[in-house]
Amino acid sequence: MLNKPVLVESLIVFVIVLFVHTVVWDRYSWCAVALAVQAFYVQFKWDCLLQLGGAVFQFRAAANSGLLPASMVIPLLGIVMKERCKSAGIVYFERFGIVVASTGMLVALFLSVIAVGITKPVPTNTCILTGVAGSIIIYTMKHSLTVSEVIEVLEVLLIFVYLSMILLYLLPRCFTPGEALLVLGGISFVLNQLIKRSLNVIEGRGDPIDFFLLVVVVGVVLLGLFFTVLFIFMDSGTWISSMFFHMMTAVLGLGVIMPWLYRLIQRNPLFWLLQFLFQTQTRVYLLVYWTFLAASACGVVFYQNAKRSSESKKHQASTITRKYFHFIVVATYIPGLIYDHQLLYVAAVLCLAVFIFLEYIRYFRIKPFGQTLRHLLSLFLDERDSGPLILTHIYLLLGMSLPVWLFPRSCAPKGTLSGAGALVPYSGVLAVGVGDTIASVFGSTMGEIKWPGTKKTFEGTMTAIFAQIIAVALILIFDSSVNLNSSYAWILASVSLVSLLEAYTTQIDNLLLPLYLQIMFM
Repeated sequence: MLNKPVLVESLIVFVIVLFVHTVVWDRYSWCAVALAVQAFYVQFKWDCLLQLGGAVFQFRAAANSGLLPASMVIPLLGIVMKERCKSAGIVYFERFGIVVASTGMLVALFLSVIAVGITKPVPTNTCILTGVAGSIIIYTMKHSLTVSEVIEVLEVLLIFVYLSMILLYLLPRCFTPGEALLVLGGISFVLNQLIKRSLNVIEGRGDPIDFFLLVVVVGVVLLGLFFTVLFIFMDSGTWISSMFFHMMTAVLGLGVIMPWLYRLIQRNPLFWLLQFLFQTQTRVYLLVYWTFLAASACGVVFYQNAKRSSESKKHQASTITRKYFHFIVVATYIPGLIYDHQLLYVAAVLCLAVFIFLEYIRYFRIKPFGQTLRHLLSLFLDERDSGPLILTHIYLLLGMSLPVWLFPRSCAPKGTLSGAGALVPYSGVLAVGVGDTIASVFGSTMGEIKWPGTKKTFEGTMTAIFAQIIAVALILIFDSSVNLNSSYAWILASVSLVSLLEAYTTQIDNLLLPLYLQIMFM
């Protein structure tokens, strides 16, 4: 039997799916509902495999598989993007939304087939459900996609299969199956988009900041794969290996990533970046302000480690201490969202590259900072950092940035959407920066009534909902581009459902919650 938290989590996801399709009902809605039903049943098989140790790879312990909530994210994003761009009359991005939805469904279906295939004895009813859902999805794809779009979907699936085999083997216990679906599915799609756009470069077509995101994400992933394979044959902790690491990083950066970006944007990437960052006085002020906040975050890390040294070697940072970083991130993103979306977009990409590069230095023990980073960051570990990588701070950055990166600018008149859609870029700030932070702080300090089967409290969830509503009111006051057009009931329902999901999910909430809130707002 599925335990109660998993049942409630699944119920919340079903409600979100139905909410979306009360607004957007078409042929893809049948596919989404069929996918959700089969994912619910296959999730039970994945949970059994994880408990019995029958999964092929080692997944993160102390969490369920999370297949249902993860399976619905990419398809729903594609469906709402298609609908938004259809209403704006942008045919290219309408078709792009269909490709995103189809890709998400096929990748989720593949993960379900894997679970059913390795379950012994073979679960007959689940096999039938998976077959029916697969037939509906493939039939709809056959009558919706062009030949080139079908090839694109299959390319992403192929990349996903190879990436999964490589990264899940190299990084045991870093992901649940659901988190692997989201993270590796996203990387696979980005890699395929970069290859496609690199082969079809047309001067003047495409926004340089979109190319910048694609090249940086693929570049840092390929850098990590290269050094992981290399350090199988070398001891990464020596000075010679460390020198080689820094030298090869420079070679790959200047010899591969920079020329790749030059081909896409048709200008010198360094000159373009410097000109972009210092283009206006507002951007200079924002960069100075963000530098101060980054220094403050480093100060918190050093202070907490000094405190550990003076008190106890086993001292760990409390939940409230870890939420300091959430407050700092909110203070970082709000001015960027109000004054300069594009600068925030590029700054978040740069920050992601820096975070991942520092994690490589820590993981490989690269001198002179590798061991120091290991010592400093060990203070902030929690049960979700059970694998060789520390990913929670990267997930926090991704949760805040994904709504900014995935905002359909081309389908938004005057750069903003109407109604609840105007809050799409703020999804990360509301769900993670405000909601999750307030729920943790108030729940851990004043919460007494626990939700059945979880450690989360009723008081924490209710306070989170209230805090997000106040945050929406403040956004209305300070951001003149936001116009909700009386869609307050939908906003309240969206915030409430996502806050309930935070209370019951065992997945990485920093990644999952902003995406679901973005889907509801769009």
